[in-house]
Amino acid sequence: MTLVDSEYFCKTMAIILDGSIAAASIRTEIAEAVKSSVAKGNRPPGLVAILVGEDGASQTYVGAKKKACDEVGFAGDVRRFAADISEEDLLAEIEKINSDETIDGLIVQLPLPKHISEEKVTQAILPGKDVDGFHDINMGKLAKGDETGVKPATPYGITLLMKHYGIEASGKHVVVVGRSNIVGRPMSMLLSAAAPYGNATVTLCHSRTKDLASFTRMADILVVALGKPGFVTADMVKDGAVIIDVGTTRVDDATRKSGWRLRGDVDYDAVLDKVSAITPVPKGVGPMTITGLMMNTLEVYKAKFA
Repeated sequence: MTLVDSEYFCKTMAIILDGSIAAASIRTEIAEAVKSSVAKGNRPPGLVAILVGEDGASQTYVGAKKKACDEVGFAGDVRRFAADISEEDLLAEIEKINSDETIDGLIVQLPLPKHISEEKVTQAILPGKDVDGFHDINMGKLAKGDETGVKPATPYGITLLMKHYGIEASGKHVVVVGRSNIVGRPMSMLLSAAAPYGNATVTLCHSRTKDLASFTRMADILVVALGKPGFVTADMVKDGAVIIDVGTTRVDDATRKSGWRLRGDVDYDAVLDKVSAITPVPKGVGPMTITGLMMNTLEVYKAKFA
């Protein structure tokens, strides 16, 4: 029996889909694969993160990625550049990394300074090293159902989270709210793909969808990626649904020392007694995005040493 059996749903408390627990388990598997490969005389996987400027949030994200590299045995490297680096010089650095055979994955932390085109930068990364999954070639392969492409990290991480907790998409109605190229659109393609993590019937909703609640109430699995805290309320969710909340927005909270907390797109407390499973915010999808990056890097690496 899977988590998406409605009779089972209604008789149990909601399962908290803790991404930190799932990520720890998957990263242990990655570390074992790396250890086994290195024991055969191979180099460890190489992952480089480029950080431009001093943005605090970006530094935190890159730091978390470097920590994950250390945990799984990757040769992780953070290359930092001043905010005033020219677009030409940054593209030249990317080209150097593209040609380095010891580097399997490259990520450029976004956002970039306004004088640098994020489109040019993301498209300059070799598709085979694009472990964020942003390159047009990788997105095109995803649209075609071509498994040789690198999957977008956050949607891929969500499928890994679902697998960890035994949530099957096959045959279910998935509603994705949000159509960004980073989460919503690729998520809809992954879950509808003819693949072990897919085979769902997917409805993609967005800001122009009329009567949005009529769609969300039909969802066996509801994925929300809007960036609007508390947007999805209890009346928009059917009993026993699985909720994947991708939103992470800072909201004021006078009870916290920081003065703020992270809140998801779903009204967590309001829906908790109604759903069968739900991701918390934080520690839900967030840790799985980094795990998706690690898995992408490992898969690129393994293809070289198969």
